[in-house]
Amino acid sequence: MAISDRKKRILAALVDEYIRTAEPVGSKTIAAVANLGCSSATIRNELAELTAMGYLEQPHTSAGRIPTPTGYRMYVNELMEKQKLSIEETEEINRRLNDKMIQLDHMMSDVGKIASQLTDYPALAMAAYAPATIKRFDLIYIDANTFIIVVMMSNNAVKNKLVHLPISVDAGLVQKLNVLFNANFTDITNDKITPLLISSTERAADDTRGLTAVIASFVMEILSEGDEVEAYVTGETRLLSQPEFRDPEKAHKLMSYLSEGGHLLTGDTVDVLPGDSEVRVLIGPENVAEELKDSSVVIASYDMGDNTRGIIGVVGPTRMDYSTVAAKLSFLAAGLSRRLNGGEAPPKGMHDKLIIKGDSIIDEH
Repeated sequence: MAISDRKKRILAALVDEYIRTAEPVGSKTIAAVANLGCSSATIRNELAELTAMGYLEQPHTSAGRIPTPTGYRMYVNELMEKQKLSIEETEEINRRLNDKMIQLDHMMSDVGKIASQLTDYPALAMAAYAPATIKRFDLIYIDANTFIIVVMMSNNAVKNKLVHLPISVDAGLVQKLNVLFNANFTDITNDKITPLLISSTERAADDTRGLTAVIASFVMEILSEGDEVEAYVTGETRLLSQPEFRDPEKAHKLMSYLSEGGHLLTGDTVDVLPGDSEVRVLIGPENVAEELKDSSVVIASYDMGDNTRGIIGVVGPTRMDYSTVAAKLSFLAAGLSRRLNGGEAPPKGMHDKLIIKGDSIIDEH
């Protein structure tokens, strides 16, 4: 069902006011702040229709209403004013970057601290490395019961394993497998190593001794090592200043989840990570984790060089000032990309205009 321009203006005014006050918003308040040129009675009717459409809800018996996740999504995608950072704010972000970037060995935790301080929400940071693959295999025959697997990785790391066999094998089988693994198992990621690939390699080598499975198992083991990521979370206690988390049990549940850190930007969340100059917003139920169903996550990424992206994000209530948070994370990410790739800080005023594309907020400059 289409939503009229007046309903959109009322929804935008209500969300803005709710973000500011954390209190349900009534028709009289909207009439006072929105300058709509219509009566409170008309606004009440529009609020009732917005509620029936799923954009608002009425908590308890209060006369006021609050946005639903659907209402927030409409607001983020179409209605909110795009935040323009002031010169003072851009200078403050650049100053913090200049202070912190000399400590590259602590960069991830420092980036999280900056994001948390700028937004007053808990922040998380991690590096998303391009998955490593194998460039070359060397299977070295030692004797009838022993051979060595040596692999050169795409990141130039070298891995090896000494294999002791309970059965005898000849050098010819090891040499066949060396050729086949170089032909079929190089330059592919772990998810491409299927039972079909392993069995077809086994048949091609006429391997009845189980060597193919031994080598493939080692390959999957070393490729999976790159899947592990470490996330740095900071500022969890900032949640306690938000009205939504005055309930100690609710606050403890989310803070405990945040303190674990590593799973926050993995799995389905990583699948929707933003690219250059984008900020991704996940609102309430859009988050996969049950612990985040009443929260929103805003994520930005930046170029760390060497096929690696840094990721920064903040977690807060759905009543988040999305426009301000998105503008600050976008500017911070742009500054990090420039510094880590030998460029200068972004000029004042850059990355202060944002447009919405789908679920992403994109810089326009």
